[in-house]
Amino acid sequence: MTFPRRAILPAILVAALALVPILAPFLQVVLIFALMKGIAVLGVTVLLRAGQVSFGHALFFGIAAYAGAFLAASPFDDLVLLVLAGLVASAVTGLVVGLFVARYRGIFFAMLNLAFSMIFWSILEKFYYLTGGADGLRQPRPTVLGMAFERGPFEDILYYVALGLALLLGWFVIRFLGSPIGQLFQTVKTNETRLEYLGISPRVALIKGYVLSAALCGVGGVLMATAQGIVTPSYAYWVRSGEMVFIAVLGGAGSVAGAFAGSIAYELVRTYAAAFAGDIWQLLLGAFLLVIILFAPGGLVGIYNSLFDRARRGTSGSGKRETGVPAKSAEVRS
Repeated sequence: MTFPRRAILPAILVAALALVPILAPFLQVVLIFALMKGIAVLGVTVLLRAGQVSFGHALFFGIAAYAGAFLAASPFDDLVLLVLAGLVASAVTGLVVGLFVARYRGIFFAMLNLAFSMIFWSILEKFYYLTGGADGLRQPRPTVLGMAFERGPFEDILYYVALGLALLLGWFVIRFLGSPIGQLFQTVKTNETRLEYLGISPRVALIKGYVLSAALCGVGGVLMATAQGIVTPSYAYWVRSGEMVFIAVLGGAGSVAGAFAGSIAYELVRTYAAAFAGDIWQLLLGAFLLVIILFAPGGLVGIYNSLFDRARRGTSGSGKRETGVPAKSAEVRS
């Protein structure tokens, strides 16, 4: 089994990310947030593979964050338990919401998700004595496998936890999409009627993917709250949902790698644009996305694939000219 050439650059980038705390610690906090958002964007990416867009997935991001914050204030304040609590809370909520939204498609699906998200946001704002209102809840720094750490070592651990989960969950999503269940889920986009002829409910297929999508957003949300040390209703606001869709399109709609490529690019551009162009950073970010949409609709991953294919064609073409073999006959033999 040979290592695919297309994966060489991504493998190098992953290795570079692993060395960031050692070689470029000034990027560590930015990349922590990028990896955590990337995990949440994976949830939006899963839905995009079924041809559905959600403007309300911040609901699961926020629910998991608050579940982790409540648990962190109890004796069961370990990081592993916080992540599990956020995962379970978002998955269960995803199942409940999915039972309502899975019967709709297109704009109705998107807006119904937005409605559920805004209802939850309103509850967070109004129930001040429980949620802290607009001020949110402070989340104490949790232990890690029963051990307490200072801020510096804890950030290092959190960085590698985020990186490890990004790789693990990215692999899991790829496996899911390639499995029979995932293939049925994606058929909702291409030919829903065919599923019905086979005796398979499109609604059930969509609900399964929807629950996975919600769980991924939840993992990203609980990790983000842990990193920031505070959780506020803005975690469930519609702007957060729009941000996830923005990142998914930027990286490459429906691409697993694109979820993280877009998230890292988004955080870097936003951070440094806000630092050096504080009054117009939103304009720069919008222009960046506009350029991607107009000239590279496949996103950052699409740009990479296009450049790789072009380079490979150029290499193979030069090889044929050197050997004097006509291109047509070479294609027949291959």
